[in-house]
Amino acid sequence: MCRNILLTMQFDGSKYHGWQRQKNAITVQQKVEEAIDMVFHEGASASGCSRTDSGVHALMFCCNFFTEKNIPIEKIPSAVNAYLPEDIAVFDAKFCSANFHARFSCKEKEYVYRLINTNYRDPFWYQRAYFYPYAIDADFLNQIAQSFLGRHDFSAFCSSGSAVKDKYRHISEFSVKRNGPLVEFSVRGDGFLYNMVRIMVGTLLSIQQGKIDSDSIPEIITSKNRDCAGFTAPPQGLYLKNVFYETKGGL
Repeated sequence: MCRNILLTMQFDGSKYHGWQRQKNAITVQQKVEEAIDMVFHEGASASGCSRTDSGVHALMFCCNFFTEKNIPIEKIPSAVNAYLPEDIAVFDAKFCSANFHARFSCKEKEYVYRLINTNYRDPFWYQRAYFYPYAIDADFLNQIAQSFLGRHDFSAFCSSGSAVKDKYRHISEFSVKRNGPLVEFSVRGDGFLYNMVRIMVGTLLSIQQGKIDSDSIPEIITSKNRDCAGFTAPPQGLYLKNVFYETKGGL
C-alpha cells in the first residue's frame, strides 16, 4: 500500500542554495531526499511547500513523499534525522491523503524578516538576521505596512526572472514589531512572488530613510513597476515561519 507522508522540519539555510534541487549547488531538497532514501531505499522525490531562495531559513517547512514501506509514523522523524546534517531537522511526520501536495494544498504562508538594529554587528545573529545600523521607527513602519493588505497585482514587488504570469496575491496580515534590538517584519498571505517579502521589507526601509514617500505604497502597487519599489533586503533575515493547510496537518 502506497502511503503519502508529510514531513515538517526546520533548517538554517545559510549553506544552501534554497530548497529546490540544482545541478551545480547543494540544496535542502537534495539533503532531505538523500536522508529519506537512506531510510526507505525507494528513491522517493520530496515535494516542498516552497522553493525558498539561497540563504533563506525555515522555522516550519513541509514536504511530502510517497512510500510503500510500513515504518511506524512516529519513528520516521528520528530515522530521517539520523541521516540529515545538523542544520536541518524533521520534527513531525503525518499520513496525508493521496492527493495532498505540500505546495499546491497550501492555503497560506507566513514569513518573518528579522533585522538587528544596533550600532555594531552581533556575531550571534550572523547569517540569521540583517544587520541594519540606521534608525528604525517600528510603530511608524507598522502603520505603513497596512497599505500592503488585500488582493493586488504585486508585479512591482517581484524580481526580474520570474516566469509567473499571474502576479495577484492576497496579503492578510503585515506587522512590524520591535523586541529590543530585534525588529521583525511578519507577513501572511496566500502566496508570494520571487523575492516579494524581501522587496516589501526593502521598500519599508527606503521609506524610513526618506527615499520613498510614506504614502506611496498604493501608487507603487498600481504602477506594477519594479523600479518604483525599494531595494531587495538580503536573504539571511528571511524565515518561512508557518505553513497553513485547510485541515490540520494536511490530512
